[in-house]
Parts: sequence; C-alpha cells; structure tokens
Amino acid sequence: MNTPAREPQQERSRTTRRRLIDAAVTCLGEFGWNGTTVAIIAQRAGVSRGAAQHHFRTREDLVIAAVEYLGEAQVEQLRTRAAQLPQGQARLEAVVDLLLNLYTGPMFRTALHLWIAASTDEALRPVIVPLEARVGREAHRVALELLGVDEDRPGARELVQATLDLARGLGLANLLTDDARRRTKIVHEWARVLGVSLPQRSGLSS
Repeated sequence: MNTPAREPQQERSRTTRRRLIDAAVTCLGEFGWNGTTVAIIAQRAGVSRGAAQHHFRTREDLVIAAVEYLGEAQVEQLRTRAAQLPQGQARLEAVVDLLLNLYTGPMFRTALHLWIAASTDEALRPVIVPLEARVGREAHRVALELLGVDEDRPGARELVQATLDLARGLGLANLLTDDARRRTKIVHEWARVLGVSLPQRSGLSS
C-alpha cells in the first residue's frame, strides 16, 4: 500500500542528490576546493543546507560522490564519442584525437582543483588518491580497447600510458589559452608514432 507513495519520494531523493553532485562539480571548477562549501553547493543546487547535509554529511562525502561522477561521466563520454569514430585508415588518428582531447573540458578543470588541494590537504588526499587511481585505470582500459592494443607485448602499456599522460599535459596547456592549433599537429604526429610502435590486436590503420 505504501509503495506508490515511497517511489516519488525516492525519485525526489535521487534528483536532489544529482543536483547536489552537479552543483559540486560546477562550484569546484569555479571556486576551487577552498572556495567551495556545502552552503555554496546547496545554494547552487537550489536546496537548503540542511537538505544537502541530509544526503552528504560533510563536504568530503559530497566530493567523493562528485569525483566518482566525474570519472563515470568521462568514461561514458569517451565511449559515446568512440562509437562515432570512422573505420579504416582514418580511425587511428581519430582515436588519438579523442584521447588527447580527453582533458580539455570543464570536468578536467574541476578534477585539477581537487588534485591540487589533495596534494597539501592531509584529510582530502586519502579520499582523492584511490578514487583517481580507479578512474585512471578505467581510462587506461578504455584507451587499450580503442587503440586495439595487445598489452602483453613489451612497451605497449607504457605507450598507452604515455598517450594519457600527454593528454593531461595538453589539458594543462589549454587551461589558460586555446591550444587547439598546436594540439592538432601533435595529434597527427603522435598517431604516426603509435601506428609504427604499437602492437595491435587488429590493425586500426588498415
């Protein structure tokens, strides 16, 4: 008898949590870790501070949820865009372009604020480090899949990791100025390097 009444309440609860997480991601990107409080997040989400703390007791709890959401959204975005990539000779460069642009959006800016804060905050570091490691492993796994790489071959794992590290570096370069023109040239050259160097399960460039 009570199930129909509970379902809308559960849906409202899920909606409120999602609004708080979205607001946390936005606020972290705009104000950084030190400038982001539960009160500011609640205001941005359009809920009371009490309602925010009902769902997330502390700012750290909310940040954990935000980091998990960022990681999941990043991988989902990567898979969605990968499904639209061409086949044949153009695919390898398209995959490299996708990977090297992975860290140029607002989600990376938010993640960067958290990395910087965690580097000096003894309470935040144990929260962020394992979450980021998990996100990094998933990004690496998806990159392997998209590149069609045989990771058992010597040097393959390191080249894929170098691709993701290069992507993060390009994301940093893009924070202050639009680096798209230089990034396009790097994409072309790095795709050529990978085409020669990476042992692939099935030829992406064939």
